[in-house]
Amino acid sequence: MFLIFSVTLNAQKSKENINQQEKVWSREKADTWYAQHKWISGADFIPSTAVNQLEMWQAATFDPKTIDKELGLAENIGFNTMRVFLHSLAWKEDPNGFKQRVSEYLRIANSHHIQTIFVFFDDCWNPSPKIGIQPSPKVGVHNSEWVQDPGIPEYKDTTYFPELKKYVTDVISFFAHDKRILLWDLYNEPGNSGKGNTSLPLLKSVFQWAREIHPDQPITAGLWDWNLEKLNEFQVTHSDIITYHNYEEPIWHLRVVHILKSFGRPLICTEYMARPRNSRFSNIMPMLKAENVGAINWGLVTGKTNTKYAWDTPIPNGSEPVEWFHDIFHKDGTPYCQAEVDLIKRMNEIK
Repeated sequence: MFLIFSVTLNAQKSKENINQQEKVWSREKADTWYAQHKWISGADFIPSTAVNQLEMWQAATFDPKTIDKELGLAENIGFNTMRVFLHSLAWKEDPNGFKQRVSEYLRIANSHHIQTIFVFFDDCWNPSPKIGIQPSPKVGVHNSEWVQDPGIPEYKDTTYFPELKKYVTDVISFFAHDKRILLWDLYNEPGNSGKGNTSLPLLKSVFQWAREIHPDQPITAGLWDWNLEKLNEFQVTHSDIITYHNYEEPIWHLRVVHILKSFGRPLICTEYMARPRNSRFSNIMPMLKAENVGAINWGLVTGKTNTKYAWDTPIPNGSEPVEWFHDIFHKDGTPYCQAEVDLIKRMNEIK
């Protein structure tokens, strides 16, 4: 944990200057915003019929019927927030149609009393996204066809940045005052896939582009790897609300919570819950609620992303894993574990 203390110390030294230069929300504004919401509870969501972000958002495969059904499952267990990944290629192909589909998603989510965290860029999984028909999932492989955004080489080639800026500013401008959006998550796990600090220029740029719009919603980018010191320092000092990912067991997860609280800002865990790693609803969700930390687990309904399988443990014949890695429901809406669903409902005060 030495690195996390180092990031904390370095970040706190420069915080006042950054607040003045970049117009990061004050602590008071962030606290006021957080206090206006019920305890934030939900999941990272993609409909079970989509293999990746492009299949979710392209016109030919956008599936409002399944979205409505599955967000209904979320509403029934008291979830009030979904974290949802966008994709720049779906916007580039059809900017107006893309925004219409996002608006339709928001209409459906709002009908289930759910707000949304939208994610822009992403350094995880396949590095060469392509518009059009998406590949079928590889049997028994976790997130086999999930795609990065913008991918390689675009993420570090600044000649692509003007087009990426158009995407970010168009989407945020269109929805800048939309109360159905909880916050903007500008970059998922920057530096993943071995990219390290080469993701820093795009990370800095997307924060600048978002700040220029002055949206009503806060902006953030979640910490996820304590070895990426430069990225972590930038993320934690430029985010209005601090978000982070943690798939560790409770003793280590709680230590991260206590350290991140030293920044004096609201916290939301935007990824957790990997059962075989002992990050479970039963031992993490109550802890996060007791600490007043938002709790967004990975996965709602098992489907084409195959996230019931572990990251590094494929099952080539597609049989059921001994224990699901992520996800809460089967496609027919029955719970993977009724005791977990009962706990989630209790945590969300659903009778």
